[in-house]
Amino acid sequence: MLQYNLPRNLPSADELPDSDETPVDNELQELIPGLLKAIFLILWSERMDWFFGIDMGIYHHPDEPPIVPDAFLSLGVERYYDEELRPSYVLWDENVLPSFVLEVVSPTYRKEYSTKLEEYQALGVLYYVIYSSRRRRKPRLEVHKLVNGKYELQPGNPVWMPEIGLGIGCERGSYSGVTREWLYWYDADGKRYLTPEEQVKESTQRAQEESQRAQQESQRAQQESQRAQQEAQRADRLAERSDRLAQRLRELGIDPDNLT
Repeated sequence: MLQYNLPRNLPSADELPDSDETPVDNELQELIPGLLKAIFLILWSERMDWFFGIDMGIYHHPDEPPIVPDAFLSLGVERYYDEELRPSYVLWDENVLPSFVLEVVSPTYRKEYSTKLEEYQALGVLYYVIYSSRRRRKPRLEVHKLVNGKYELQPGNPVWMPEIGLGIGCERGSYSGVTREWLYWYDADGKRYLTPEEQVKESTQRAQEESQRAQQESQRAQQESQRAQQEAQRADRLAERSDRLAQRLRELGIDPDNLT
């Protein structure tokens, strides 16, 4: 629970702007958070205790402008208030700090590695993630964890975040018709969670494989039935031949039952 020493009669989320009204200058700032949220909507579809905001203002003081990350995740909050949804994220209403904040570095550098890092550190956000596809010599993905009030860069790709129960990492893939490096969620073993498109393809492929197996089983059953019919017909022919032979022996005065 957050503790605030703030004036009374604070504005509500409905009375505050929902962002800083600064347009994104890179499509990745929309697509990358959108992909992460799309995976969330399937992965945590049964959970109602989380909120993933995209380009939404986080208000931490009524007299200061909001912080507007490209995306953030809060745990232990109501996923939906009502059908109007959240216009912004107001800390003195929510009483829960975001556990995770994401900034996607655009061609217009916005102090993601300096001022914003200090802001999220001062606010107490547990994980601050920065992604820059333009980096060459330094890691494109940085995951900073708040340890004793200071951010510490976490090694690896993906990076497991036990407090959230997810890992985050980057790898090449396809989303929205674009093949490039994307950010994804991962499990504790480093296995990537599928995107909605991949899940549809996997389900379709699984259904096709099940259909093929069913057809193969049906064909085998038909073949077995045909073989059984052929065996029955063969047995009938042998029985008829035996009956004719027995009848012929009787006509010759030979009792077939006495033959050994």
